[in-house]
Amino acid sequence: MYDNVPIALEVTGVTKRFVKREGIRWPWKRGENGHKTVVAVDNVSFRVRRGEVFGILGPNGSGKSTLVRCIATLLLPDEGTITVFGHDVLREEMAVKRLINRVSVEASFFKKLTPMENLLYGARLYGMDAGKARKRVLEILQRLGLKREDAFRPMEEMSRGMQQKVAIARAFLTQPILLLLDEPTTGLDPRSKREVQAFVRELRDVHDATILLTTHDMQEAETLCDRVAILDEGRIVAMDTPEGLKARVAHTNGHEVTLEDVFMELTGKHLREEALEEA
Repeated sequence: MYDNVPIALEVTGVTKRFVKREGIRWPWKRGENGHKTVVAVDNVSFRVRRGEVFGILGPNGSGKSTLVRCIATLLLPDEGTITVFGHDVLREEMAVKRLINRVSVEASFFKKLTPMENLLYGARLYGMDAGKARKRVLEILQRLGLKREDAFRPMEEMSRGMQQKVAIARAFLTQPILLLLDEPTTGLDPRSKREVQAFVRELRDVHDATILLTTHDMQEAETLCDRVAILDEGRIVAMDTPEGLKARVAHTNGHEVTLEDVFMELTGKHLREEALEEA
């Protein structure tokens, strides 16, 4: 299906480590411990082709967000390379930033300002015409289930779900070629979650968007993604279409195979329990 489609994102052998402090650090004992190296992303490689929705499925703490931050030029990988439409994220950072946008669970805004004011501020940074941007803001917010009057309410008066929709609108406003969605529906109520997922499907089906989606929601990964990589403790343990992954599980005690079964088969853990424990 994708053999003749250009590669949008290529991640090759990427590793990211962090040094974690442990216990009390005494200034006069410089050479004595207190530090532990944590490998957050461990030799990860994959390709995403243009127009594809590629999912990274794993619990909190598995390295998903760290990997996305490396792709978004927010973190420098310790090893490996990342290219976005042929542009290296280290050597061509500004070129990459013009091609991507990112939505995360910790999206920040000027809370005293309205969604319209926040999004127009972002549009101005990208050199967009104010009149066209204003019209586009209203269109996108409406498609995400927000009313026109919501665009002119202070962000601080909005629910967590509404703020997340504004974050997605802000990311899509600039029409990025590659959209990075890092746990976009985490913490949303069921209705808001369905509306965001419907918008992602629209981006895929109508706008030919290339999307990297991280999630610990099995149903979300199965519904939205063309292919899924399962990430556990910083490593990719499997990568295939949702159906291809489920075909790897032979025994399900009579119930329909899910990606939870796949995760359990590959890691010996329950994905849902891992996500709840680390949330």
